[in-house]
Amino acid sequence: MNTRQGHVVLAHGGGGQMTDDLLRQAVLPRLGNAVLGELLDSGILPSVGQDKLALTIDGYVVQPWRFPGGDIGRLAVCGTVNDLAVCGAVPMGLALGLIISEGFAVEEIETILDSIARAADEAGVKVVTGDTKVVNRGNDQDIFVSTAGVGRVATGRRVSPDLVQPGDKILINGAIGEHGLTVMLAREMPEVHSRLTSDVAPLNGLIEHLMHVVPDVVFMRDPTRAGLAGVAVDLAERSGWRVTLEESAIPVRPVAEHAAEMLGLDVLEVANEGKVVIVVRPREAEHALTALRGHPLGRDAAVIGEIADVADGMCELRTSIGGRRVVQKPYGEQLPRIC
Repeated sequence: MNTRQGHVVLAHGGGGQMTDDLLRQAVLPRLGNAVLGELLDSGILPSVGQDKLALTIDGYVVQPWRFPGGDIGRLAVCGTVNDLAVCGAVPMGLALGLIISEGFAVEEIETILDSIARAADEAGVKVVTGDTKVVNRGNDQDIFVSTAGVGRVATGRRVSPDLVQPGDKILINGAIGEHGLTVMLAREMPEVHSRLTSDVAPLNGLIEHLMHVVPDVVFMRDPTRAGLAGVAVDLAERSGWRVTLEESAIPVRPVAEHAAEMLGLDVLEVANEGKVVIVVRPREAEHALTALRGHPLGRDAAVIGEIADVADGMCELRTSIGGRRVVQKPYGEQLPRIC
């Protein structure tokens, strides 16, 4: 789709191919620079003293705003903290913006703010500035939350797809797909009773623990919109090497697998909010796995693939029945408003 001749649709916000198209056609030609062009989860700014600064921003429009395992407030804090952490940054402070529909209950605003406070405390970061706007009734969404975060990147620390080499191992800290499936069921099938809960969590503690054990982590990304598939395809395209995933090694809980089948979704493409995909050198894979499993948010960590010595920039899944298939990024958005 040529966005210059069309209009924005919900799928442009899904983190898939249509999002990439919009960035390349509309955003980067006008705002592109060396920092933005990296297209990382945070922009890494020039050095301040011995360290560098990382800056990130995100908007949250999830429907419903409260779901099993979390709400829009917890989601906003964790998502922003995680975008800093996967770039190797230690979060320093958050900015919070609220856009509230007229008529929204003050009691519910207080519930969201309490959740923000708890998540920030859990992540060890403070909300240091913010803004509030109220808009007219008539929207199908009662509240939007925007958060920006700044963090410190230690001298010499760099994680980037450009550093990936053949033989590197790919890890994840736990089971996939649970956030997107939880929100989808809560919104579209509220009558369905499920044991699914969102995995939303701040990952900075886990990541700092990992990098203390394995300082030279090569690459990290949280598989949010477009899920594990989106991260793996991006990694293949950016590095130029083939990314190979082992289906049988990817942690998926039966309840999530059943929900995905019921909804007709590929669990590889479903969003996560408490997971991180990690690439390490082969010699560090066992150390990294042990470090992850030693943290509460990494107990189900697994090695799920590797970087193959094939320079075609493709992502391949070795299926549990012995077949192979090419993994592609979702074109649009399977599950609108899951974050």
